[in-house]
Amino acid sequence: MVATRSNMLPLGIIAPSFTLTEVVNENTISLKEPDGGKGYLICFICNHCPYVLHLLDSLTGSCNHWQRFGIRVFMISSNDIENYPQDCPSKMKDLAEDRGFEFPYLFDEQQTVALSYRAACTPDFFLFDQNLRLFYRGQYDDSRPGNGIDPSGKDLDTAITNLLENKPVPVNQKPSLGCNLKWKTGNEPEYFKNDIKLAPEN
Repeated sequence: MVATRSNMLPLGIIAPSFTLTEVVNENTISLKEPDGGKGYLICFICNHCPYVLHLLDSLTGSCNHWQRFGIRVFMISSNDIENYPQDCPSKMKDLAEDRGFEFPYLFDEQQTVALSYRAACTPDFFLFDQNLRLFYRGQYDDSRPGNGIDPSGKDLDTAITNLLENKPVPVNQKPSLGCNLKWKTGNEPEYFKNDIKLAPEN
């Protein structure tokens, strides 16, 4: 696989708007302006990435929990499904239903949303405040496949707690690390230059 760090966008920027289809009921979901949420969490994931699968049970439980406190959660898959058919919408639907997602799982077919967020890896996390200003961009926690640390979500949980309690932005924000986002031919952006080759790509 290719391990890739997130891009760590500047804090305070406004969330890029999007309109995508969620895979379970095929509803159209948009994020364009604040709608009363206490925060907005955008997570770029996919079905097959070992980094995502390693933390998925913990992440699902955490996101279902955070939603009950007013955090709007959006999971987005932007991978090229021609070369990675395991990430296609029907299999995304199966995953969402099997894992009990209580939040939308959205398909970014044209990869325009990933590009607008400068997403680089799966998983990649962006937490925005109630005004859609970027509050946290970083890792879920220190857990990685094979490193012996159980997923807890402590880094992201601390950021969300600070946001909900009107505490300062976390100072120590570590980049997320995961598989490189699977770009369509010709779509790979110039900013996608921070990969660390670990082993043959998955």
